[in-house]
Amino acid sequence: MHFTSEQRLDDGVLEREFALGEIPGVLWTPASASAPFPLILQSPPPLGLRRTYPRLVARARHSAANGFATATIELPGSGDRPRWPAAEQARADLRRAMDAGEPVSDEIIDALVLPLVDKAVPEWQAALDALLALPEIGGSVGYSGGVISIGTRLAVVEPRISAAVLFAGSFVPRAVFEEARRVAIPLHVLLQWDDEGNDRQAALDLFDAFGSKEKTLLANMGGHTGVPEHAGEAAARFFTRHLM
Repeated sequence: MHFTSEQRLDDGVLEREFALGEIPGVLWTPASASAPFPLILQSPPPLGLRRTYPRLVARARHSAANGFATATIELPGSGDRPRWPAAEQARADLRRAMDAGEPVSDEIIDALVLPLVDKAVPEWQAALDALLALPEIGGSVGYSGGVISIGTRLAVVEPRISAAVLFAGSFVPRAVFEEARRVAIPLHVLLQWDDEGNDRQAALDLFDAFGSKEKTLLANMGGHTGVPEHAGEAAARFFTRHLM
């Protein structure tokens, strides 16, 4: 990992862009001097860091105010990273099915999601290795983000993650439901009840499948981008309780 730029935001949070091989990312650390900070891995939507930066930095600044460092990395096939022909085909098949009002088949969901999970999870683990080697990062680690299948896989295979906030609202392969039964860490799952284009029942079934002894589902009315402010506050309290 090497840092490529840095700036102080107006609330004193230090924002540093970095590169981990070909993978770009951003690390935000609080303004206070009480390092090392517990870390939240914030997974972006598969739209690119630049497009989703306002949403990511707002969450990171909120986390910094609560004493957490936050890091994000570009997902495979997103942003300026090379495109995958197979993934592009899966997206085209998905759009075609949705535009026609047809059910989205398991084959399309598998082709769209499983290769992304297989590549993204080892990248997150490599990023975690590099981040925990920094003197300003230490203590517990949490995970927060969408593409719920990535968070599910990480919760199973990465023992350094102590708790996770997962955003329901993405397609979930059948295989991920089986993985969910092996999740044991505390979970806080956010669900927008009227999330357009996504299967609410599948999100509820996945929540039911999680094997965690402590799991909370917070459902709110509204579409995919209408997450209310109080949902973020509840997630912050969850991380404070489990990571501090």
